[in-house]
Amino acid sequence: MTHPTGFNRRDVLGTLAGAAAGSLVGPMAEAAQPMPGGSVGGGSTATGSRPNLILYFIDECRADALGTYGNPVCKTPNFDILARQGTMFADCHVQFPVCGASRCSLLTGLPPSETGHRSLYYFIRRDEPNLFRYLKEAGYDTYWFGKNDAFAPESFPLSLTEWHDLPWRMPRMKPGAGKPPWLTGEPLTMRFEATLDRRETTDYLLLQRAIAILERREKDRPFCMFLPLVQPHPPYLAPDGFDTLYRPQDLPPLAPPDLPGKPDYHAAIRKAYHLDKATDLEFRKVRATYYGQVSYADWLLGQLLEALDRTGHTKDTVLIAGSDHGDYAGDYGLIEKWPSGLETCLTHVPLVARMPGGASGHVVNEMVELYDIMATFLDLGEVTPRHTFFARSLVPQLKGAKGDPGRAAFTESGYDTFEPQAFEPSEPGAPNMYSAKHDLQNQHPETVTRAASIATSEYKYIARPGGQSELYDRRKDPLETRNLIDSRSHAKVREGLQLRLMNRYISTTGVPPMDRDGREMPEFEPMSTFSPEQKQRTRTVLDQ
Repeated sequence: MTHPTGFNRRDVLGTLAGAAAGSLVGPMAEAAQPMPGGSVGGGSTATGSRPNLILYFIDECRADALGTYGNPVCKTPNFDILARQGTMFADCHVQFPVCGASRCSLLTGLPPSETGHRSLYYFIRRDEPNLFRYLKEAGYDTYWFGKNDAFAPESFPLSLTEWHDLPWRMPRMKPGAGKPPWLTGEPLTMRFEATLDRRETTDYLLLQRAIAILERREKDRPFCMFLPLVQPHPPYLAPDGFDTLYRPQDLPPLAPPDLPGKPDYHAAIRKAYHLDKATDLEFRKVRATYYGQVSYADWLLGQLLEALDRTGHTKDTVLIAGSDHGDYAGDYGLIEKWPSGLETCLTHVPLVARMPGGASGHVVNEMVELYDIMATFLDLGEVTPRHTFFARSLVPQLKGAKGDPGRAAFTESGYDTFEPQAFEPSEPGAPNMYSAKHDLQNQHPETVTRAASIATSEYKYIARPGGQSELYDRRKDPLETRNLIDSRSHAKVREGLQLRLMNRYISTTGVPPMDRDGREMPEFEPMSTFSPEQKQRTRTVLDQ
């Protein structure tokens, strides 16, 4: 459909290449094994009660794209297996709708309002506590195979035993691709047709490195493995065998474009990307391809499940699968995500976990938040944190407990002109796939201003200072097509959520570190001083 030249955005985040079709199942069927008995850490690990930990983390995956979460079209048999063998968290929301900030919250257990991590240019630095550094200092071997978007360079050796990523592999575009839409003025859907081999993508190759660790691991120390893959992140491009799984006409309805009561960036994006010229069929093709990518990410999960079974690590390893944020994928006539977007398709993500000896087939319907993974892994690793955070351990739920029925999820988004360091700068040179996105936020910064939301099981309220605030009934209007912000009958709901959101900010910002400074003034110790004559004598000696 288009041409590879000009993908950019760090070479499209590093992972899409290659061709060979094949069945969707295969290794997936082999992974469908019941969980063995026993308890966490009671298998072959020689480290007492501490289990191995794996976080399988796909990029930009909305929860409602998975068959596991009720999607009537998209096939995700390996997520289904994981849910049957463990616990599915039905209502998990992220702390920020963009990769970097979401992952920084995930690894610190803190919201962006507490850390300032709200862009792609400020990551976790050496003086900040993080999940992997805690685990490494507590005796875990820590591995990271996949994209970054979380650590500043100096944090890698402090927090990790080993880490790897792979460079972008150029896909082979199909015949008749033509010029890319950013050069022609056609709708920029970020959907491409190329030849992709499922076993040549960087996601697959990095997963093989992880599996090699499972195969050769000595068992004297527990390990924690982070697998931040790229699928189903745009460009919308699924490997062969997955690109034709779903037909656009078979998909459920998308949320329509140009709805009243939506923030201004909806119309601005559609105009800047020429999406106002795109047809419903084009958006359905985007969604069908996106579902193919989701199924491919599920197939990769099947490879991991099979490797855990084969190496005997199923019985001593806790596996959590999740994602950093969602994707419009055609909803509202939009694609990808937006820095200030807080729609549920961006904030609601899958979270499924399996623990040896834990509950199986358990569904937690109560609200949880993505950064709860951090508290959960620290709990399982028997690590006492040295900083205050607001994530909660999900270990009780992994053992079969219910969640907190009164809990809400809080998400932040966007940045303002007083923080230009947070903006994605316009890029010099020839246009590329992300030029319109970068240009829009720099030319119209009002489209990316800060916002915050609170979601309960019933409602979602989005506060946009100086912009369009929103209120939705999550049960009656799951696609969020009717903004109730000015509804008189919902005034008490709105006011209650506004108060709760304000109280949350008051209660969680500006937390001091745990280590204290003394109040005593240190003793002043004057330094020696020398006259010009004394300095001259010294120089004379040095010159000899």
